[in-house]
Formats: sequence, structure tokens, C-alpha cells
Amino acid sequence: MTPPRTPQIPVVVLAGFLGSGKTTLLNHLLRNRAGTRIGVIVNDFGAIEIDAMTVSGQVGSTVSLGNGCLCCAVDASELDTFLETLTRPSARLDVIVIEASGLAEPQELVRMLLASDNPHILYGGLVEVVDAAEFDATRRRHPELDRHLAVADLVVLNKTDRVGEAERERLRTTVAELSGPAAVISAEHGRIDPELLFDPALRPDGEEMAGQLSFEDLLRQEECDEHDQCDGHADHLHAAYESVDFTADVPMDPRRFMAFLDSRPEGLYRIKGFVDFGAGDRDNTYALHAVGRFLRFVPRPWARGEQRLTQLVMIGAGIDAAALHEGLAACRAEQEPQPDAPDTERAMWGVLRYVPEPARDGNAEAGEAEADVPEAAAEV
Repeated sequence: MTPPRTPQIPVVVLAGFLGSGKTTLLNHLLRNRAGTRIGVIVNDFGAIEIDAMTVSGQVGSTVSLGNGCLCCAVDASELDTFLETLTRPSARLDVIVIEASGLAEPQELVRMLLASDNPHILYGGLVEVVDAAEFDATRRRHPELDRHLAVADLVVLNKTDRVGEAERERLRTTVAELSGPAAVISAEHGRIDPELLFDPALRPDGEEMAGQLSFEDLLRQEECDEHDQCDGHADHLHAAYESVDFTADVPMDPRRFMAFLDSRPEGLYRIKGFVDFGAGDRDNTYALHAVGRFLRFVPRPWARGEQRLTQLVMIGAGIDAAALHEGLAACRAEQEPQPDAPDTERAMWGVLRYVPEPARDGNAEAGEAEADVPEAAAEV
């Protein structure tokens, strides 16, 4: 399933207290970007390394990393300005990662993104990085950590190689209790699969320098050598989360489908794809983007001859694939209602609450709707 191209760029917020390993995780994403062009917004360039060099600069500057990625250092007042710069078509970025430390409280930073009037960004989730070896000490020094975990969409329990199995289980239980429905994954040295956070970019052949050993490849090899995990390294990255596909050729009942989304299980971090609501809207398929508590639908006209399907991909940690399939199968419409029936229109109200206003009015193409703050996102 290949979603249509959209000008909206996901913005991922990366948070965590000093020493948690969030900069290590950020470097890992840059080293393993697989051709994806990443824009990075940080307070301090000093530890961001890419292409075997240390990037350095001053606040207010933008530095090209030489591989299609960009990096800039800002303070909170400049965030919108730099988002405007990074979302220009000339930057050709696929995803933006904001290192939250020093910018603002993560919750406030997320609110700024959700309230932004930049039509080219889409909230990509709040990732909180936690040091497993220093978790209790960090909570004592920074009681606000509990509040940060409570609003996170994804928690990375990092440095788990430094604690024993019993301690890992205790920490996972504690973090899960504090973070509620957020997905919790374990990691060593900040190594998580980038596809957990964003989709890899699909580019025409030859656009990236193929067939040559790049600095990115060398750094990945260096990382493997350093931790003696070259064999099965890709499997190691994928071990922390699951991806579940669902396809249906029967329209989904809007009420049952929204009830499924409202009660989606803990650990389900992202849902993406397209939904056919049948008689609820004969003219459009609905692109679905859900990350953590954030939810959005964007209608798109059916293409001539396009097969009318619901196609979803669900990503999370500790999720039950069979239960997800069963829950979604129960959302299928038992029989097609009449499109002009009053109940059919009312059934779509729950969906339309999460459609940006311009798209709802038919005045914006998919992906070009103004940013809004739906009730689900307002919980953040």
C-alpha cells in the first residue's frame, strides 16, 4: 500500500533529561536514515555527528549535513520561523526531528506544534527517552519526569544493557504505569528502527548515490563493530516493535470504527492508511493518521477505477495482532445503508470531527489542510 504524496512533513519531538541518550538516539536516526532527508532542530550542535564530522554552529544558523539533511539551532521563540524554513519545497525534507531539551516543556512544545498555522507540518509524536540505569535517581532529581511520561506517545527505555532482567521488568512496569497508553520499547545505545517514527522516503532511481559505500554505511558498520552486533543487526532493530496490516473490501461502519479508535489498546503507537466508509461518503476515501493521542482524517476523491478498500498499517510494542484484526473486522458494515438516510449522515459526524476544516469544506487538497487541535490531540 503506497499512500499518496503529500506536502505535509511529520514533526517528531524527541525529549529526555540529560544523560538519557536522546542525542545518541538522534545520531542513530541520522546514521540509519536510508535515504530519508531529515531536518533536525536542536539547541546545541556539539554532539550531533554525521558523515564522520561533528557539526557545529551558532543559535540561529542552519547547517547542511551534506547528505540531504539539515540542522539548525533555535530557541523557543524562533521555532515557527525555522519550521517555515525547513518546510520550504527547496529543502526537500521528509521528516523533522526536534530535540526538546532546552526549548520548552515537552507538553508546551507539542501544543505549539498542534496550534501552528504552518500547513506543511503534521504532528509526528512525542518520544520520551529514559535512562534505565538512572531512572530512579532521575525521578528524584526531576519529579517532572512523571508528567513528561504521562504525555508521551512513545517511551524509549534506553540503556537496558546496563541493568539486569528483573530490574528491566520492574522499570518497564513502572514506566508503563506512568505513561498510560503510550508504547514502551527497550533499547541499547539509542538504537531503534527509524521506521518506528517515520516512513522511509521513496525516491527515483539515481536520486541518492546508489552503489557506493557512503559515510552513512561506514558509520553503520562502525556502530556494529563497536557493539559487536553486526550479525542480525537489522533483526535487532526490528525486535522492539510489531507492524500489523489490515485490508478489507467491505466498507467500515463509521460508528464502530471510531469506537475502535477510541479504545485502541495500549502500546499501539501509530496507525496509517486509508478507510472506505461506503455510503457515509461515496466520493472519498479517508487518509488516516494517528500517533499516540493525535488523530486526523483527510478525505481524498477516489481515483477513476480505483478499488475501494480499507488498508491500514498499525505499529506498536506488545500489541496483539489477532485482537487488532478481530476488532477491525467487527467494524465492517453488515449491510450497506442508503446514502441519503439521515442516520448515515449522523454516523459520519464522529469522523468529521477529526477532518481539518478546509478539507471538510472541500477547499483543500489532501495534506494541505490547516493545522487544527482536535480533542484527541488536546489531551496531550
